Amino acid sequence: MLMKKLLLLPLLCLLLIPARAQQTPVAFTHAHIIPIDGPEISDGTLVISEGIITAVGPAGDVSIPENAEVVDATGKYLMPGFVDTHSHLGDGSGGDRSNALNPEVRILDALDPTSDSFKRALAGGITTLNVMPGSGHLMSGQTVYIKLRKDARTIEDLLFCEDPTNGICGGMKMANGTNPINSLPKFPGTRAKSAAMARTLYAEAAEYKRKTEEAENDTSKTPPPRDLRMEALVQVLNGERTVHFHTHRHDDILTAIRLSKEFGFRLVLQHVSEAWKVADEIAEAGVPASIIVIDSPGGKLEAMDLRNINGAELERAGVLVGFHTDDGITDSRVFRRSAAIGVREGMSREKALEGLTIAGARMLELEDRLGTLTRGKDADLVILSGDPLSVYSHIEETWVEGQKVFDRANPEDKAYATGGFKVYRTNILLHHE
Repeated sequence: MLMKKLLLLPLLCLLLIPARAQQTPVAFTHAHIIPIDGPEISDGTLVISEGIITAVGPAGDVSIPENAEVVDATGKYLMPGFVDTHSHLGDGSGGDRSNALNPEVRILDALDPTSDSFKRALAGGITTLNVMPGSGHLMSGQTVYIKLRKDARTIEDLLFCEDPTNGICGGMKMANGTNPINSLPKFPGTRAKSAAMARTLYAEAAEYKRKTEEAENDTSKTPPPRDLRMEALVQVLNGERTVHFHTHRHDDILTAIRLSKEFGFRLVLQHVSEAWKVADEIAEAGVPASIIVIDSPGGKLEAMDLRNINGAELERAGVLVGFHTDDGITDSRVFRRSAAIGVREGMSREKALEGLTIAGARMLELEDRLGTLTRGKDADLVILSGDPLSVYSHIEETWVEGQKVFDRANPEDKAYATGGFKVYRTNILLHHE
């Protein structure tokens, strides 16, 4: 009996190793490759195998495996899958209106991994998302970083983290300005009160952390009772969880930076409509900015001074700049237009394309896996009919970890790319009947 168990052990170990569905290598040849981490390659070859990029370079320098499926990509552009650092896809909801500060709330507990809204992202070339709770609170809760893998059935199928029960699977969503200000009980009525409430909660978290650490180092002391709100904020204070801060006005931007300096948390500024007014201050703080680019600025009073020169001004100042959709504010299907408008308004082509890819990966601390077409990274890529900054180009295919997850040649996929929102409503009904 013991011998039989020993013989079964290697088999059991193999079963526990996550299997990648892509077994046959795929070689894309004669493509215009934009690797992001190096010069563009006008006639290049990219090889992927078992969900990983195994080779990339000029056509004559790359060896193609004998058993590879060869795809002639003449006239096509290949680049990394896009990273959207601020999205609300997945039909989720975060903190409710019972409290302005909800650090214990996790958006991953509310997402529908089969939501057709994710089809919009794939049609737009987006392969990785930072899905946020809403911004109607000072702290809406914990965000989640997800990869739009093929045939996902559960939220676990989309996550980067290994343990969604106790692990850190995303960042923390905070906001200031108009959104969280209202007359409800436990909500702030002014900007000054907003900052004071956030500071008070972080001070409580710092005290909780101190008492917990003292008890760990001194068995004669009793640790404080478990507090999910405090646990999440201690992760922020420890630098394990990034704060994604919704902010628009220049004074609100500086308040967010001031809070991060006081409590030492890692900060990514989101939206920053008036970043062009304080670009040097953002650069001096060493804080990255994820910006939204819209063709009809406004919509709320605090965003009236939004300028699409934000990208250029932040690049000039030396800030790490990424783009986001805030979908449904901007449709995920036209995400790459953010980079095109950025270039029109003065950004360099290089930094604009980085803003769709590696900049966002860095903001999510996933740059070791995403954001460039580099050997050893995940095989997440986009195939375009032409230059990604051209209005005449289309995203033809989106691949995630070596599997094709969007194909414009497929009539159903094309409907998601070109149809109105009725397409999504209709398919939602069909998929749930």
